Amino acid sequence: MTRSFPRRRSLVVRLTAVSLLIALASIAATAWLAVQTTTRAIQQEQGQALSGDATIYTELLGFAAANHTWDQVGPRLRALSEQTGRRVVLTTLDRRVLGDSGGAPVTLPVKATASVDPLHVDPVLLPEAGTSGIDPRATGPFKLPPPEREELTALAGKAAACLASLGLPSQVRDSPSGRPLLTGLEPLSARYYASKCGLFELAIPTPTEQAALTGLTEAVNRCLQSQGGEQVKVNLDLQVLDVGDQRPTQGCLDAARREQLTPYVAPPALLFTLGPGGSPLPTFTLSQENLTRILAVTGGVLVLAVTLTALVARRLSRPLRALTEAAQQDRPAPVKSRDEVGYLATAFNDLTARRERIEEQRKAMVSDIAHELRNPLNVIRGRLEAAEDGHLPFDRALSASLLEETALLQHIVDDLQDLAAADAGQLRLHPEPLDAAELAGHVAAAQADRAAAAGVTLAVETTGDCALAADPVRLRQVVGNLVTNAIRHTPPGGRVTIHVSSTVDAVTLAVADTGTGIAAEDLPHVFDRFWRAEKSRSRQTGGSGLGLAIVRHLVQAHGGTVAAESEVDIGSTFTVRLPVHYNGKPA
Repeated sequence: MTRSFPRRRSLVVRLTAVSLLIALASIAATAWLAVQTTTRAIQQEQGQALSGDATIYTELLGFAAANHTWDQVGPRLRALSEQTGRRVVLTTLDRRVLGDSGGAPVTLPVKATASVDPLHVDPVLLPEAGTSGIDPRATGPFKLPPPEREELTALAGKAAACLASLGLPSQVRDSPSGRPLLTGLEPLSARYYASKCGLFELAIPTPTEQAALTGLTEAVNRCLQSQGGEQVKVNLDLQVLDVGDQRPTQGCLDAARREQLTPYVAPPALLFTLGPGGSPLPTFTLSQENLTRILAVTGGVLVLAVTLTALVARRLSRPLRALTEAAQQDRPAPVKSRDEVGYLATAFNDLTARRERIEEQRKAMVSDIAHELRNPLNVIRGRLEAAEDGHLPFDRALSASLLEETALLQHIVDDLQDLAAADAGQLRLHPEPLDAAELAGHVAAAQADRAAAAGVTLAVETTGDCALAADPVRLRQVVGNLVTNAIRHTPPGGRVTIHVSSTVDAVTLAVADTGTGIAAEDLPHVFDRFWRAEKSRSRQTGGSGLGLAIVRHLVQAHGGTVAAESEVDIGSTFTVRLPVHYNGKPA
């Protein structure tokens, strides 16, 4: 029975698709949640770590920009350690300890947290350094002495008061060098009121600043001269005036500034931030909120997966339950789907129908056997009772009659034994080389008296070499049964012919008669057990009703086939085809 449903409706395909869908949904939801939660936790942890490290880094850069040595850095390290909860260690570039916020020495990591150099600042951690990479708190020779600072502070206060009187509020703040700056002014307004409020006087460099600017300008010009550049001048905002090409000029300016500031700042150092006690900083751990979120979504995904699986399983198992109920109630199962379950239900219904047919055949067979055995037994009993009562003499005629009925019983029992052996797969065959034409001649000779008594002509026709391998006893039984049936159903004056022919790989034995024939509706049943065309089951035509059933089993045991063709009042032909080489069941 071939598949009768499309592959897309296959139970395996649907189960696989649903399982993949649930798995993909679960994986996607869990992965998304894990990524989101972990990313958020990492960002929080990294934010806290970077915040603490940035604070330490910025503070130490400020210390290095204002001091030319690290001698007094110890108190600053301890203060930073208390503020951030980290152990802070500062070393030279060759890892000689300059300061440690902790007590006992500790093994430092291979990689430092950062390099502390106010002249080469990480712009990510200190954006105020700009593109030059120089900490703006490193002022060096630009740091104003107290007298100059006081003078500029007074000028800045007057300028702020003047601007305030004109409705231009401003604030005064000190730059890292100590120079006061006015902030909060719009550039156009500052230029318009610069002369009135003394902003020009405030912008004039002090002697200290002028000396520093002169030294810086000379250093810049030396650098430019070595590169073939033109002479420039640096203003108080540390910008170069009269510049043609900005690229070499900016590089020379940055180099000159570093050269000028080097004696005023602390040398580069390595920064190590450790956990309390000197242990490496711990990795991040999920917060209770993030852990709860993961568990909640995971549980939701699990519940969804279980719900979908249960719904699909319930839907898929419904026809199986219907099939089980049908099997328990011994009735046909409803076929409601076109998948494996529907295919199974159809096969179950076919099996049920076959079982019912087999059961009917079994009942009919038991009835037939009882009927077949009852007739001769009744005859034997009746005649023995009649003889016992004196109604029949115990003579030769009575014994011959009883012997005939006994032989009939023996014939029926032998046929039933052959069928039982065939059903159990225990039908023994002993194949050997033989000539089918010769075997047909022997059968014809054995049946000659029977044919003559019935007034039927019996002949054998042979074509070609008919050698094959078969069990001679069983094959003679096959041909004998077919010839006996043909003679029994052929009226006087009729003819029965045994045709023997061969091909390359098969030998054909056909028994044809000119008898009464078999109706078309009865032809499919001729090989059934105890079947007779006479519905009255009269034994006037003889036979046990088992001969053709035995023929079919014997032919199949040889690996061959048997078929019947017939027309009413014209005759019947039973054709046996056997392979040349034995191809049946092993003995």
